[in-house]
Amino acid sequence: MQTAFYHDERCMWHSGGEYVLYLRLQPWLQPLAAGGYAESPETKRRLRNLVEVSGLMDSLARPRAAPALRDDLLRIHPPAYLDRFKALSDAGGGDMGDETGFSRGGYDIAMLSAGLARAAVVDVWHRRAQNAYALCRPPGHHCLPDQAMGFCLLANIPVALEALRAEVGPLRAAVVDWDVHHGNGTEAIYIDRADTLTISLHQERCYPTDTGGAEVRGTGAAAGMNLNVPLLPGGGHRAYLDAMELLVLPALRAFRPDIIVIACGLDANGADPLARMQAHSGTFRAMTELMVAEAGALCGGRLVAVHEGGYSEAVVPFCGLAVIEALAGTRTGVADPFLPLIDAGQPAADFVAFQRARLEAQARDIFG
Repeated sequence: MQTAFYHDERCMWHSGGEYVLYLRLQPWLQPLAAGGYAESPETKRRLRNLVEVSGLMDSLARPRAAPALRDDLLRIHPPAYLDRFKALSDAGGGDMGDETGFSRGGYDIAMLSAGLARAAVVDVWHRRAQNAYALCRPPGHHCLPDQAMGFCLLANIPVALEALRAEVGPLRAAVVDWDVHHGNGTEAIYIDRADTLTISLHQERCYPTDTGGAEVRGTGAAAGMNLNVPLLPGGGHRAYLDAMELLVLPALRAFRPDIIVIACGLDANGADPLARMQAHSGTFRAMTELMVAEAGALCGGRLVAVHEGGYSEAVVPFCGLAVIEALAGTRTGVADPFLPLIDAGQPAADFVAFQRARLEAQARDIFG
């Protein structure tokens, strides 16, 4: 079996307009040039192109994926939300609120994006692929059942997981979200579900600023099934590997999932305009290698990465390539030109020790 790569050029045609934060700062900020929207197709398209020109694509399976069906969406999103989204889309576009603009056809493109995630999850479950990377756009991890947020219009990963459960029955799923922003939508959808472990590693109080606290652990029968790992800004490479060692991997081992899905945001990179975490391609490679090994030990290798955020057109492709190389167990001849620069800007040893001590304290609270 091969690693499968899911992509649809039509997802690159999603348009959200100029980045709204700048509009909110008017009249004191000169408008951005055309194409200044942060959630640009170029980060994803350049990643796909680098996978192609590096030769990595030749070793990947490239299955086609149908759009998600309305029935798939209805397992997560209420009819009124979907009807409003489609009506705005058909009328020429609009805004579903909280930085979620879209143009005509945005509803159909979002269904394509959710369909990529669904196909990846279903194919890996049925062992039609060794593991998979779904290059989804628009992303999904901020989307609540009835509220779009932060560039996310449909909850891609929950839609995919619930489509799989509808087909095969109950199963235990883990979602590991290393997007630099808190995966508040996925958390909200599964906050009271004991069959799904949700883990979010994120820059503390970055976005949304009022969610992502370590004290949020799940409710009712799902107590302990949500794990937030807020990291200090500037934590860098070591903070992510320490978080994986101390919290993420022990939580996965205790839960023993049947399938693991990575919400694979790449915006913790050291050049991202929307965060300050100082990770680099080596960070994403190392985390993915850990997840491949853990999936092999816990769930027969069933591992899917679903693309979320990442807004540096230059750096994101190298981070994504590292993830896909690690999934495929191979290395191309590509050398990341930004890795030495970001690596040179890693935090001082005392900061690294302080961040690790915070993580150790959180681990003691959870695991004893």
